[in-house]
Amino acid sequence: MYAVILTGGKQYRVSEGDVIEVEKLDANVNDIVELEVLMTVDGETVVTGKDVTAKAKATVLAQGKDKKITVFKYKAKKSIRKKQGHRQPFTRIKIETIA
Repeated sequence: MYAVILTGGKQYRVSEGDVIEVEKLDANVNDIVELEVLMTVDGETVVTGKDVTAKAKATVLAQGKDKKITVFKYKAKKSIRKKQGHRQPFTRIKIETIA
């Protein structure tokens, strides 16, 4: 059985026991969060839309930041240069149940 969940404006295909990194959630380590399920698939049975009553429960494993990326903007033939760095925050979660 697997499900498609929605969190942080993105959709993820998950099964029980999966560990994924999602957009930062406002939760502490070892907290249990409940995620919205958009679709469930159990063998031949596919449930979508308003028929979905399942909820996904996940445990927060860690809060962190990704690797630094460099953002460099410039205008050709001008003296305009702008260099920035960015580290995207994330939350690592483990899917416990889909029910």
